[in-house]
Amino acid sequence: MTTPVALTIAGSDSSGGAGIQADLKTFAALGVYGASAITALTAQNTSGVSAIHLVPPEFLVAQIDAMFSDLAVGAVKIGMVTGLALIDAIVDALKRGSPRHVVLDPVMVASSGDRLLAADAVEAFRKKLIPLASLVTPNLPEAAALLSEPLASSAAAIERQGKRLLALGCPAVLIKGGHDEGSESVDYLVQAGGTIALAAPRIATKNTHGTGCSLSSAIAAELAKGAELETAVSNAKGFISAAIASADRFTVGHGHGPIHHFHRFY
Repeated sequence: MTTPVALTIAGSDSSGGAGIQADLKTFAALGVYGASAITALTAQNTSGVSAIHLVPPEFLVAQIDAMFSDLAVGAVKIGMVTGLALIDAIVDALKRGSPRHVVLDPVMVASSGDRLLAADAVEAFRKKLIPLASLVTPNLPEAAALLSEPLASSAAAIERQGKRLLALGCPAVLIKGGHDEGSESVDYLVQAGGTIALAAPRIATKNTHGTGCSLSSAIAAELAKGAELETAVSNAKGFISAAIASADRFTVGHGHGPIHHFHRFY
């Protein structure tokens, strides 16, 4: 039996709740072997990001090439990329590696409000990375920022923005509704053939650090195991909802604490 493998290309979170650390925890929790290529080191905790140290583009390429030369990577998740040089490095490496599935999470702003994608890199993100993705997973503010449009405030507006993102060259977009209001958190999976609304009860907790990172990596894990896209998204959303519901079992830090990736085990 072949071991499913997923690769995360993202930033390191020194507090362990988001980024590479959250991705690897998610892969492990879902029975997938996780590999990583680090784009940046961050000094951060549950209250915010205090410093960012970028990995040289050539070293990022070396990490990615090393994975594709040895591991049977079933899916790739891309998170924090910060700037133009790293975007170009990832694009070049992925064209060589030719992964079947690429889940692109536009990590533009941290939960604490700290900007993580340089303003001058947004256009390159649109034109170079989005066309390589199988699925793009923006939240409502990120979808609006990628399109230079106001925040969508209705299901119809969210679907319209999803279709505009499809026009940038990706076959599927998952717009996450966690920043919306109401008793349910509704995510919208938009594809050329139509839109599916995936609802889950909204959970009252401040421990949501790493939620977006973990959802995109959960989808990548499911794709690496061979699931079809709609099943992968549905399974991943169920996993994240349970991880958020279990987050208050932890007392970690003084800000937005982490979700509980291993809620199934302890």
